[in-house]
Amino acid sequence: MTTATITSKGQVTIPVDVRNHLGLASGDRIEFSFNEETGRYEVYPATRSLASLKGIVQKPGKPVSIEEMNRAIAEQGASAR
Repeated sequence: MTTATITSKGQVTIPVDVRNHLGLASGDRIEFSFNEETGRYEVYPATRSLASLKGIVQKPGKPVSIEEMNRAIAEQGASAR
């Protein structure tokens, strides 16, 4: 079993073998989840798959043409001045 020590500031250095197994690198985020069945916390890389993002942005009610997009961009640019 791999162990780590908590500092006085509550920080922990994740051992290299654990980082490698989870595919973590400097700057990555991790999530902690409490498993009620086991009574233990589990650690996960805080990454989302592209598939998990499906449905976040809704489709427009009607298709929009390139000309309409360009017109909307030009109007927004003109109003920003």
